[in-house]
Amino acid sequence: MGTQVGVISDTHGLLRPEAAAALHGVDFIVHAGDIGSPEVLSLLGEIAPVTAVRGNNDRGPWADKLPLTAILGVESSFLYVLHEIGSLNLDPEAAGFQAVITGHSHKPSAEVRRGVLFLNPGSAGPRRFSLPVAVARIEVQGSTLSHRLVQLVV
Repeated sequence: MGTQVGVISDTHGLLRPEAAAALHGVDFIVHAGDIGSPEVLSLLGEIAPVTAVRGNNDRGPWADKLPLTAILGVESSFLYVLHEIGSLNLDPEAAGFQAVITGHSHKPSAEVRRGVLFLNPGSAGPRRFSLPVAVARIEVQGSTLSHRLVQLVV
């Protein structure tokens, strides 16, 4: 079994117990923005080390310390993290990234384009419209990624 990465986004201040349970046992956690409060990061940090980026709704002194983009190296893979896909200003394939992780839309999605996984775990926070509440998991083996979207029953 490879290295496990939990992916969460758009918590908006709410870390649901179901989301925490779905991330249990991972080696790393990525939060793709719109965190909502530093307490969410603290709680996630009790599960695994967290790499987080600032979302468009993250404001205040705690949020100002967060980067707009981040890179997580896992085994021989590199994951590029930002909140909004529209802000992507590089060619991830040329830059050597195996994945681009985003949030913002609240819609879970995963697509491989030119060998790069584009993953949005959806929203794990307050329900928005009729969109599912979800997180994702990535398994890293060297430079190979496998993923699954996890819809939470809430």
